[in-house]
Amino acid sequence: MTCSVVEKFQRLTQHMDLEPDEEAPMPSPPRELGGWPIFHAAARGRRVPLLKVLQSSFCERDCLYCPFRAGRDFPRSAFRPQELAQAAHTLYRRRVVQGVFLSSGITGGSLATQDRLLATAHLLRREGFSGYLHLKLMPGADREQVAQAVALAHRVSVNLEAPGARWLSRLAPGKWYWRELFQTLQYAAQARRERLRQGLSVASITTQFVVGPAGETDRDLLRVTQELVWQMDVQRVYFSAFRPIPRTPLEDRPAESLQRVQRLYQAFFLVRDYGFRWDELLFDEKGFLPREADPKMVWAQRYLMHAPVEVNTADVARLMRVPGIGPRTARRIVAARRVRRLQDLRQLQALGVQVQRAAPFVLLDGRRPPFQPPLLPETF
Repeated sequence: MTCSVVEKFQRLTQHMDLEPDEEAPMPSPPRELGGWPIFHAAARGRRVPLLKVLQSSFCERDCLYCPFRAGRDFPRSAFRPQELAQAAHTLYRRRVVQGVFLSSGITGGSLATQDRLLATAHLLRREGFSGYLHLKLMPGADREQVAQAVALAHRVSVNLEAPGARWLSRLAPGKWYWRELFQTLQYAAQARRERLRQGLSVASITTQFVVGPAGETDRDLLRVTQELVWQMDVQRVYFSAFRPIPRTPLEDRPAESLQRVQRLYQAFFLVRDYGFRWDELLFDEKGFLPREADPKMVWAQRYLMHAPVEVNTADVARLMRVPGIGPRTARRIVAARRVRRLQDLRQLQALGVQVQRAAPFVLLDGRRPPFQPPLLPETF
């Protein structure tokens, strides 16, 4: 029984909130626009409405948590490359969307699936689509396919799903962590560096972890996250809180706490943007970040409460260790103190400092400002 293009889109955009592509710490739900579930992505310095769609919901892999797994009984559909490219470009021309996120279940092997995604992307570009394009890389895609994707798209991604092979085996026993997933990320990083050397436009690289059901700790996740960011040019790591899907082997597992995911995102930004190493962060005896306070505040409570930072002499890196001070604000402080010494919390507030968070951990011209001590869990 055949179905219409609209029916295919209804089937092939379901569950795509599981694939984040945003700069917000926590992904936001889609909104309805003309009956379409529209997501958003950060592209070219602004948020753009985004169509997230599968090329095919048929899949030969049997990942235990996935709504599209081979063993799950539900209505499936697939687009031919020409069909999907034309439909997506129509939505783009009508200004319903400004970007497209293309993924797929795996059918006929990873290489054939990646070829179909690339064919769709090439057709989109030939038809005049100049919007934001995110292309998923299939597990085990070859080097040339990855290089094509990096050249075509603004963003490429392959989901590691877990911080190592032993955890992946509990989520997706049919996938190979090093040979299929990690190697594909390496290909993307190599292709990106080559294009940068040639002065060509390049795609950013992201990945995603499924948090919870494999039993990984926050320490496990952040150790690998640092390696991805510092050594493999991965610009963004997403942490997807596990939620049970009916008629999957993990349907009886509890959903993962969104608060845990929020703390992981905060720690990720500390590693990516603030110069923290993963092993500087404070974990409990089981390897988890505190839930009651953000990891930067917990670190500052341990290390800065009795050694506050002098805002008139500290460099940018040291200033960024203070809660309430980010990279941009730290640079403003350094610029402002060239003009005059900073002696009052109101001066810091005018520069963008969140003074209620920062006050316990700074000196202003050698003096502590008045502050209310933060209440943090004693175990950290």
